[in-house]
Amino acid sequence: MVSLDRLFAFSALALLLIVIPGPSVLFVVGRALAHGRRAALTTVAGNTLGAYVLVAAVALGIGPVVERSVLLFTALKLAGAAYLVYLGVRAWRQRGSLRAAFTRAGPPERGGLRTLGEGFAVGVANPKTMVFFAAVLPQFVDRAQGHVPLQMLLLGLVFNVIALVSDSVWGLVASAARDWFARSPRRLAAVGGVGGLAMIGLGVTVAATGRKD
Repeated sequence: MVSLDRLFAFSALALLLIVIPGPSVLFVVGRALAHGRRAALTTVAGNTLGAYVLVAAVALGIGPVVERSVLLFTALKLAGAAYLVYLGVRAWRQRGSLRAAFTRAGPPERGGLRTLGEGFAVGVANPKTMVFFAAVLPQFVDRAQGHVPLQMLLLGLVFNVIALVSDSVWGLVASAARDWFARSPRRLAAVGGVGGLAMIGLGVTVAATGRKD
């Protein structure tokens, strides 16, 4: 199975990616502000389920193929790193857009199943998560231990537990601190700016690390 040092390193990298405001976080925040705490937490649950579908797809499909091919792994890793840098630059340039998420009004809260389904759709289509699972997940697999798909499913579960906690906190904070953020556009811009720089740093880290065989 996955060694503790690999698990710790993966968890640290996953945490760095997860805490950066991305499509899922903005969606959760928007739901918290438009429909309240319950809708936000339901959205988080759907989002997490969608993200784990991506984990399963990588673990049972593309993951083992990438894990066996150094050339494919390197190409995918560099492409993923470049895309993360691109997302970071875009987040930096559009850092003022967080204000819209915190000030957006919406209709009354909708049904829980519909909210769960919409959260699922966002999670399964999140490009940031796709890149992370496809380009980063395979390099934390210990091939000597075997059971590569199972290791990926375990690492993906760790990722999703971290994401569940982090996104829930974002939703709860957005519900509680709506007025405070709305009074200062600079606070929102700072959140977006820091997130963009962190995304760029993550992309560089992904490009510079990985297996050496």
